[in-house]
Amino acid sequence: CSSLAIGTTTGYRLFSLSSVEQLDQVHESNEIPDVYIVERLFSSSLVVVVSHAKPQQMNVYHFKKGTEICNYSYSSKILSIRLNRQRLVVCLEESIYIHNIKDMKLLKTIMDTPPNTTGLCALSINHANSYLAYPGSATSGEIALYDGNTLKTACTIPAHDGPLAALTFNSTGSKLASASEKGTVIRVFSIPGGQKLYEFRRGMKRYVNISSLVFSMDSQFLCASSNTETVHIFKLEHLTDSRPEEPPTWSGYMGKMFQAATNYLPAQVSGMMSQDRAFATVRLNISGQRNICALSTIQKLPRLLVTTSDGHLYIYNLDPQDGGECVLIKNH
Repeated sequence: CSSLAIGTTTGYRLFSLSSVEQLDQVHESNEIPDVYIVERLFSSSLVVVVSHAKPQQMNVYHFKKGTEICNYSYSSKILSIRLNRQRLVVCLEESIYIHNIKDMKLLKTIMDTPPNTTGLCALSINHANSYLAYPGSATSGEIALYDGNTLKTACTIPAHDGPLAALTFNSTGSKLASASEKGTVIRVFSIPGGQKLYEFRRGMKRYVNISSLVFSMDSQFLCASSNTETVHIFKLEHLTDSRPEEPPTWSGYMGKMFQAATNYLPAQVSGMMSQDRAFATVRLNISGQRNICALSTIQKLPRLLVTTSDGHLYIYNLDPQDGGECVLIKNH
């Protein structure tokens, strides 16, 4: 079952999606108006809410009991909240607060982080590691990686030339994907070491604002949506080099020479050669609207979910073998 949390001008609403056809409303709250952050802890009864009326205050609710568990106030506007079964992370423009989710005790404050006006950060949903990633610089694409369990810095990753726009972990916290404000290249790094594993090119024609970056649960696919009408899905092929030996032909010989040459070329050139095009795409009927995508298995089949800021949920079929253009099957 996939769950969906939506903030509205009157409060917030929680939905569950057990089948493509059926979007069930699990809960509706009209107690707090103008909710701009609502985060549910997986499929539990714990919900964290922030409203425009009190943008410096986080409210934690048990929505099934209808009770407030606690609330916390911070020194400036809350920009984002991330949570897993161990940690709750609150991101402000120049600081990050890490709470223990069991008792909401504040464990750590990371002060004087580089200005982060969008509250960009990612938390591994795997509570066994609770890795936290956030921008290590406001001017370059450096990622700061922090261990939310040991409360120690893990490493810094020089991911992009320009400032970061998107960050996301895979389900196990062993991979981290990133995109810069240009939005043309998406890179995937191993965690906690920070080695570059994949580099995907979204297209060179125009810069885009990547609004959503997400892995499938099995880490086989990575989806990127932006302010354009195209959603790109990339396939993370296994990195073990299991290609058959090239036959002793002219093309085989040239292929080997080409491979050898890439090892000696500067990173930006060899990086270009090893780019992968999108495995699958979706053309949305809308452009310029903020949207968030997710890859989910519903009724045993892989689906792409796209939620738009005007209140629509689009569900597409994804062909895991051949990719190509995804087919719209439902609009809620």
